[in-house]
Amino acid sequence: MSAVPAPQSRSTGFGATIFDVAADAAAETRSRADSAFDVCHVGVVLRALVFVHGVMAIGMVFGSTTFALWLGFTAAGSSVALPALLVWLLVLCALKRPFAAAPVPLQWLAAVGLGALASAASARLVAALVGDAAAAGLNALNGMGPALAGAAMSAAIFEWLRLRVKATLPAETTARLAELQSRIRPHFLFNTLNTALTLVRLDPARAEGVLEDLAELFRVAIGETAESVSLAEEVELAQRYLDIEQIRFGTRLHVSWELDAEAGGARVPPLILQPLVENAVRHGVEPSPEGGVIRVRTKVKLGRAVISIANSVPKEPSRPGSGIALKNVRERLRLMHDVAVQFDTRQEGDVYRVQIVVPL
Repeated sequence: MSAVPAPQSRSTGFGATIFDVAADAAAETRSRADSAFDVCHVGVVLRALVFVHGVMAIGMVFGSTTFALWLGFTAAGSSVALPALLVWLLVLCALKRPFAAAPVPLQWLAAVGLGALASAASARLVAALVGDAAAAGLNALNGMGPALAGAAMSAAIFEWLRLRVKATLPAETTARLAELQSRIRPHFLFNTLNTALTLVRLDPARAEGVLEDLAELFRVAIGETAESVSLAEEVELAQRYLDIEQIRFGTRLHVSWELDAEAGGARVPPLILQPLVENAVRHGVEPSPEGGVIRVRTKVKLGRAVISIANSVPKEPSRPGSGIALKNVRERLRLMHDVAVQFDTRQEGDVYRVQIVVPL
């Protein structure tokens, strides 16, 4: 997905308001019409394959008198549809920016025309390779049928992609609102400032470090952010947050980092890890007089980045939260990576774990 600059937040003297973010989110999502050509996702490819082959298999029923004949026609149609669809998707993926910059009528012409051309070319190639096309039941490949079918299928898929973009607009706006609500809790700011004030007399250098970490957190939270950031940037922000909490909790908070540098290049939505480590502190460390342990791990597995945030569960459970942070993280990851992302939460004995898997 191409990066789109985030809207500039308007300030009321206390940072961006909920209403400012709502308006900015709507403006941002309206400006992302090029997402209709963003077919470079596993989820889009799989859905397109299922749709095309499903429609083709149903259509072959009306021209077949026996099951064997239907099976032969369906196999023949698949030999044409599969390469044609893959070519169509690859070209749209490679040229999504120039296509998106064109007027809507030209977008339709490009999508439908490319579908017709790819289907006709695939049909001619298959007919040439088969040899006796008529004997193989492929005589229709030499006519206008494949081109018309390719144009119709392309039009249907392109309209689905356009509707898909429109359907994500409310979800993205809601996710942005939830993101603002779950970013940094007000009492965290209050506690951090109190900690800094206490350190000013005892350890001025440490107090300066706390305020620098806090300033960086709020710079990301209420400033302009990109549509995606690297996992390494997210880890650094989470480290700043936990450094602040480490001063407040002292020996009650034990943090373990196991980071794979190769996983740091994965792209994720901004402010994904901070709400998760904040939840770990709030529900795993804060309620326990003895404190708790938080483990953050990143690694590369099967060409994907795996992120794990685990925290100990206190004997006396904390007050249940609203679940906004987890829901927000899951939704923004899904919007960015579609079916290529995995997001799991589970409790294993006295350990609560959140695991995220994203493509590299």
